[in-house]
Amino acid sequence: MDIRIGIVNSPRELSFESSQPSAEIEAAVASALANDEKYIKLVDDAGKLYIVPTAGLAYIEIGTEKTRRVGFVA
Repeated sequence: MDIRIGIVNSPRELSFESSQPSAEIEAAVASALANDEKYIKLVDDAGKLYIVPTAGLAYIEIGTEKTRRVGFVA
């Protein structure tokens, strides 16, 4: 699924695809914000770890679980 994170005072957003379920990502973000944690850790499909400070979050957009690919299938 696609994840887009807007950062305060930054013209660009952080965008990546993750295989984590949307409910798991939503729970991690909600828990971090509710408990005043300093950062959120998320992992993408390639195994890269993203550590995002909660103080700089403008928004987090969690896409759908299934993506449609356009193109030819051999």
